[in-house]
Amino acid sequence: GPSVPFLANFPTLAALIGLVLPVPAPRPPQPPRQLARVLVVVSQDGPAYRDALASFRRSLEADRRSLDLRVVQLNGNAALAGQLIPATPQADLVLTLGTLATRESLRRYPSTPLVAGMILSADELEGSLNATGVFLQFPIQTELEWLARLFPSLRRVGVIYHSVDSKNRVARAERLAPESNLTIQAFHIDGPQELPDALKSLADRADVLWGVTDPVVFNPETARSLLVFSFRHQIPLIGHSTPWVKAGALYALDRDYGDIGLQCAEMAEKILDGRAPSSLPPVPPRKIRYTLNRKTAEQMKLDLPEKVFRDAAEVVE
Repeated sequence: GPSVPFLANFPTLAALIGLVLPVPAPRPPQPPRQLARVLVVVSQDGPAYRDALASFRRSLEADRRSLDLRVVQLNGNAALAGQLIPATPQADLVLTLGTLATRESLRRYPSTPLVAGMILSADELEGSLNATGVFLQFPIQTELEWLARLFPSLRRVGVIYHSVDSKNRVARAERLAPESNLTIQAFHIDGPQELPDALKSLADRADVLWGVTDPVVFNPETARSLLVFSFRHQIPLIGHSTPWVKAGALYALDRDYGDIGLQCAEMAEKILDGRAPSSLPPVPPRKIRYTLNRKTAEQMKLDLPEKVFRDAAEVVE
């Protein structure tokens, strides 16, 4: 009919809009940021360290910054640090991964901006105005909240500790525990020889044994005693790392090491753009994962929702 040629010649809606709205000009390409020279000192080779470094590198490269990144691998050998770590960093920033790398670098570079990752706590950086970073230790409140969330029936939290740092964390736990409807049953020991008596004291006072990061209490030599106690008395042990869960602990909070590398990169960018490291407080990991041992849960007759297993980063069967 006659309407067809008419419609064919009529401007489309898109063409009409184009007549009214100005076409945005294409954005000019962003100039690449200046060259960043980064010296990376790594305590030891391992999957967690590799994940953190790869993520750090990808993040800085994706920011279009021209990157000169040199890596020094200490392989856990403190004796070689003097030979491997350059006397002067010849870098705009130093990234350290691990305690050994951090201590050795802070000693050598008191004024070069430094971002530390894979260190246990912020105490490693105390007094170093040129340094900040991401530490591994979760805040006490986080640990207690996760315990209450995953296992609401476990109320009495037994803990055995030795070090001053552990004492301070336990004291903080005692203050915060009521917020999560928990109570803390704490025992201090002067040495590993006192561990059996401390465990005996906890046998009828605790629903769960919390494994703080205290090398006198939790180490390869004491692992058997702790796990035998846990199974004999049906008191689940909360590990402080995935290997403890694989050995028989009920669960452990763990980190996303790639995201720790990303956190370090975000701090590094701010410092390279002019921020003082002292203006960036050290932070804990922002992503929390957990590993759970299904066999331990079953042996201790813990009736857990399947969602608890589904949400775990890893389930030990």
